[in-house]
Amino acid sequence: MKEIDIYLIDAFTSQSFGGNAAGVVPHAEGLSDEQMQRIARELNQSETAFLFPSEKAGADFRVRFFTPTVEIDFCGHATVGSAWLLATRLGWADRAEKVVFDTNIGLVPIAWEKENGELTRVTMTQAAPKVKPLEYPLPELARLLGIRTDDVDERYPIRIASTANWHLLVPVKTQAAIDAAAPLLAELGKMNEEIGVVTTHLFTFATNRPGYDLYTRDFCPAIGIPEDPVTGSANGALSGYLALEGLVPADALTRLVIGQGDAVGRPGTLHAMIEPAAPLPLIKISGAAVITVAGRLAY
Repeated sequence: MKEIDIYLIDAFTSQSFGGNAAGVVPHAEGLSDEQMQRIARELNQSETAFLFPSEKAGADFRVRFFTPTVEIDFCGHATVGSAWLLATRLGWADRAEKVVFDTNIGLVPIAWEKENGELTRVTMTQAAPKVKPLEYPLPELARLLGIRTDDVDERYPIRIASTANWHLLVPVKTQAAIDAAAPLLAELGKMNEEIGVVTTHLFTFATNRPGYDLYTRDFCPAIGIPEDPVTGSANGALSGYLALEGLVPADALTRLVIGQGDAVGRPGTLHAMIEPAAPLPLIKISGAAVITVAGRLAY
């Protein structure tokens, strides 16, 4: 029997048991696809990141992401958790300004943010933003989400968006309506598979959290996760959508504070930056993390 180092890291929070927990296996070389899937199922987090030496120029690590049921191309909170582990426990912040991950969506650079020499956040630059329309009956979408049709905020378009994975973005009028959503998960999962998205992401500008710009909630039954507490990939897609739909200034840096996780008792905070660039804006998502479990797994 072999053993391997494993960690559970709460991302997008500075408090244990908040934010979104990710499994991280920092020395995954030698593991087969089947073994990684079994380990992800055993750790039973929404995603587990597996780190390997990378052969790609400019990359420090090859990283793959598994839910308990399937491999996905990218995971924001597991990226934050992995970078936090490298920076704090494994010494990377002392010898480099950033780390670069080679993922299925390409190279993802992650930089450190420090105050008085202490790491406060890690910041990942996501893939170029994309949006596309969705033709789907609003009453049926509302039924699948377990909200009223008039809860949908028609001032903003419903879109499919990506800065890594594709997400369905649904604007909602209030945080209360988002928190009250009771989706029909089996049916929503089938619909997500049909339209080619990983998750359905509800968002509102009418948040109850003082100092926050947006509040979100993310459902992902298509990849075996009923709800993801705090979602780096989906909120990156949301930030790209805001830029491409002209909902934030095109010629100035936009900073947003996004809250998520209240409905499942794991409140978290994401910091989004939308930087003007050609041909497409740069989308950066940052957050803190906490290492909650460190141990050895026998396999």
